[in-house]
Amino acid sequence: MADTAPKPLPGPDLLADGLALTDLADGAMTTGHAYGEAVLLARRGEQIFAISAKCSHLGAPLGEGLLLDDTVRCPWHHACFSLRTGEALRAPALNPQACWTVAQRAGRAYVTGKQERDPLAPVATTKNPAHPAAVVIVGAGAAGSAAAEMLRREGYEGRITVLDGEAEAPYDRTMLSKSFPADEKKPVALRPAGFYAEHNIDVVHGEVAALDVPGRRVLLANGAAHAYDALLLATGAAPVPLDIPGHNLPQVHTLRSLADHRAIVAGAEGARRAVVLGASFIGLEVAAALRGLGIEVHVVAPDETPLAKVLGPELGAMVRKLHEEKGVIFHLEQQAERIEEGVVVLQNGEHLPADLVVVGIGVRPRLALAEAAGLAIDKGVTVNEYLETSAPGIFAAGDIARWPDPHSGQPIRVEHWALAQRQGQTAARNILGQRVKFDAVSFFWSKHYDLSIRYVGHAEKWDSAPIRGDLAQPEFSIAYQVDGKTLAVASVKRDLENLKAEVALEANDEAALTELLGAG
Repeated sequence: MADTAPKPLPGPDLLADGLALTDLADGAMTTGHAYGEAVLLARRGEQIFAISAKCSHLGAPLGEGLLLDDTVRCPWHHACFSLRTGEALRAPALNPQACWTVAQRAGRAYVTGKQERDPLAPVATTKNPAHPAAVVIVGAGAAGSAAAEMLRREGYEGRITVLDGEAEAPYDRTMLSKSFPADEKKPVALRPAGFYAEHNIDVVHGEVAALDVPGRRVLLANGAAHAYDALLLATGAAPVPLDIPGHNLPQVHTLRSLADHRAIVAGAEGARRAVVLGASFIGLEVAAALRGLGIEVHVVAPDETPLAKVLGPELGAMVRKLHEEKGVIFHLEQQAERIEEGVVVLQNGEHLPADLVVVGIGVRPRLALAEAAGLAIDKGVTVNEYLETSAPGIFAAGDIARWPDPHSGQPIRVEHWALAQRQGQTAARNILGQRVKFDAVSFFWSKHYDLSIRYVGHAEKWDSAPIRGDLAQPEFSIAYQVDGKTLAVASVKRDLENLKAEVALEANDEAALTELLGAG
């Protein structure tokens, strides 16, 4: 029988017993409980703050995160919260943390009362006549949905229309590859039913056909038109199509949408053998999820080592070994030549029996609307540091945006969920005229069975990759460097170290990175 006994609450009872001030140094934090909930106490000088101890994103223990000024960063997915207000300052967390009032008596700190706020409670309430009357957002993915919410959080009271061809958007795409079906404890829906209507955000499901830039309208395939004063393009990316005989057989699937996910769930029922084409992060997460269902899984990819182009050969080999230990069979430096009923035929002539085939050979940014509208394109939609395109009043964010990255000094385009959300939030602020430069450091995570990889920064190439720690444990960080400058850091079981690397990368502080990662 499952253990249904409640888990013990952490630390001291902060309501009844409090905490001695001498036990909480300046710049430190600790976890206790009050009113039956885990509470994080943090001290800055004479001020003591109390917020919910579990990250509002996926429940990570914030006490294992990083305290920075009057904020705390999540150790798992690098969300950031204000200790003063509980506000979620950066994605992927969207909800604020609950706050508690703190009373100091006789050298002790006591948690006395709880304060909660609406996730979209505006931080500013003054009407601004300079705000656009109507904002249209094309795409309800990570960037688009985050932008819509941030507009309301910033006090925008005008019309917000979000257009998307998927009937169930917005939802959390990161959940789709982790298990089949998705974990019921981690809802796929970003928000509960009625949330967007409650906050006067109009989500319209329909295919966008074209942009009428001179007329400042977005045209839908059904003939409808939506006028805008400011426009955000957040069209995301689409899977690279498989172009071999048999690509359209019913057992062949891609994974991008919730409908794709459900089709794979249906295809996995009764399946004994599966072939995954592509050893990308998504492909390998799918492989792990299918192995969790007891299905025999073969991974076919042209790479010599999985993920080596992103993580390097050492970490790529470690990921491969982990999957092999779980029963995944790799066919590397190989590609599929054709798919037949119940079998995938490789270019070397090998036949792999397959009741289910999942294609994960990459994605391409969806640029057709922007190109047809005459916007500047360069391996993505070209935007400036404020995420504004070549057309005034039109912004772009997420997988399609190529922006001037201040950390690498190069224009880059990145396909990561949390980064897309953060770009959407920045674009929203700039739609409202705040002129906020997008200078966030890229971050992503990938989970393979019980192993989580956290990667901060962006390195397309590197000439050295020193390792701090032990890959065999595995517990380590890898710094990806060019001419001694660290561009990115990947960590396994060193969450706090990865957070500190993020802070150093944000500040372009190579000395701090050397101090953090220089020793083995």
